[in-house]
Amino acid sequence: GHIVHNWKVRWFVLLQDKLLYYKLEGGKKESSPKGRILLDGCTLTCPCLEYENRPLLIKLKTKTNTDYFLECCSREERDSWALDITGAIHAGHPVQVQELHRMKNSFKLLENISLHHIVVKMHDSNTGIKLTLNLEQGNRYKETFTGSALVDWLISNNFAVSRFEAVTLASMLMEENFTKPVGARSTEATRYSDLSEQFLDDSTALYTFAESSKKMLSSKEELQFNISELSGAIVKQGYLVKQGHKRKNWKVRKFVLRADPAFLHYYDPTKEENRPVGGFSLRGCLVSALEDNGVPTGVKGNVQGNLFKIITKNDVHYYIQASSKAERAQWIEAIKPLT
Repeated sequence: GHIVHNWKVRWFVLLQDKLLYYKLEGGKKESSPKGRILLDGCTLTCPCLEYENRPLLIKLKTKTNTDYFLECCSREERDSWALDITGAIHAGHPVQVQELHRMKNSFKLLENISLHHIVVKMHDSNTGIKLTLNLEQGNRYKETFTGSALVDWLISNNFAVSRFEAVTLASMLMEENFTKPVGARSTEATRYSDLSEQFLDDSTALYTFAESSKKMLSSKEELQFNISELSGAIVKQGYLVKQGHKRKNWKVRKFVLRADPAFLHYYDPTKEENRPVGGFSLRGCLVSALEDNGVPTGVKGNVQGNLFKIITKNDVHYYIQASSKAERAQWIEAIKPLT
């Protein structure tokens, strides 16, 4: 928000020259837009590192210097929106759009490599990356490493076979808020450089571990728990309205459906931390649509229809509202094969 700097769920529609956003009431989009962002003369920053606990941000600065911070559900969704918005901004420059597509598809993280695994290795006291005191323009920065040192470390530990691949991996670590730039040189690169040049393979560019990385490593059990549940490929994601288990009130949550392992997680879009507030394994679950004529037993409060129910193998009942019958059918169709 511009006046009160809180975070609110909005439904976005990208047009050729503008980005419209709508309020959601009870999981449904209002008919008239709440506002619009004119794209002519806009600049886009992705990843945006201005909020440490929100690694999935896009920043749009209009030509009148108004800043918009937009948070997505996942890295895949963020990158897709950034690419499409950039394409709309540069609609008259097809070469730039082609270059963005080429860069997006030029490197894929190896399936057997996890960014979490790399961070764990980086923190190892014996074989991890060495944190040292570095100076830049008279400023002292404790517990930092240089861009070139990280590239060297990734190659020597067989996470990459070339400096290009290592730079791409290092960029991913920074995008996912495991590392962050320190000092003027590396910070300016993230703000003003092209997408392919935001991480610097340089002995004068300084980086350090982000706070989210330190928190992640504070509990080994918690780390393993998160990796096992959140490592699956994202099958579907979006905003739905969920009934609470205790107070039986309805709240908008962003849901992320993953496969291998099959889990459904939900996030509170108003929270600073980009962590699930709940989730469950889909193995052994039952999912079904609920009829709109009458309110089923166990459902209370403001029910606008398009309900479906998931029952876990431990007999926990989840009641969820979609914004339309078509959306409800899509979610049920996506969940069923994973149960």
